[in-house]
Amino acid sequence: MSRSFVGEARRNVGRRRDRIRPIIHLLAEAHPDATIALRFRSELELLFSVILSAQTTDVNVNRVTERLFEKYRRPEDYLAVPQEELERDIYQTGFFRQKAKSLRGTARVLLEEFDGVVPRTLPELLRLPGVARKTANVVAAELGDPQGIVVDTHVRRLSQRLGLTREQEPVRIERDLVKLVPRADWGRFPHLLIWHGRRVCDARRPRCEECVLSPLCPSSRVVVTEPAQICDTRS
Repeated sequence: MSRSFVGEARRNVGRRRDRIRPIIHLLAEAHPDATIALRFRSELELLFSVILSAQTTDVNVNRVTERLFEKYRRPEDYLAVPQEELERDIYQTGFFRQKAKSLRGTARVLLEEFDGVVPRTLPELLRLPGVARKTANVVAAELGDPQGIVVDTHVRRLSQRLGLTREQEPVRIERDLVKLVPRADWGRFPHLLIWHGRRVCDARRPRCEECVLSPLCPSSRVVVTEPAQICDTRS
């Protein structure tokens, strides 16, 4: 696709600042069930589920944690067994040796620095072994205080296709998104893009003819004969 065509398509759908609220509104209507797919019952289970979710599917993590969280209920429990035993318990999530080190290291830091309680701020979360910015953003958002926007592969792909960013690096993409997305939507916005990416905007074969965002998307394969009507959903 030529740069001139991309530029023309972006002009036709309107400025990204004008499109962001309608995009959120339409996605929320299309995916009212968009939420985190990991299953957890406590803040500790949330944190450890997200750590285990690296390089594997949420379905796989849920399958492992169903048994894991019955055996390990407190940070102390992860330190009370040999690492090899924990590795066996999380083997199916992949990268089990590094993940076991992360879980044990995080449990130790939680006990030594946070009285066993999961911290809520990004700087504190980032002090935990195995917790990078994406993990910290997920945990903070699910605890009710999003301090950034989670950027995974779906969020990256869809935000680029929608013309919300031209960046490639997750940190730079997040920087663009937090300038556009209303802060009240920081927590749910990634879920909306993730579920839309799974259900409609497939990486290889996006179903643009079924997509509610086609009139607002510069990458849409659907020809829009009328200019996109940007609705103000604030009223």
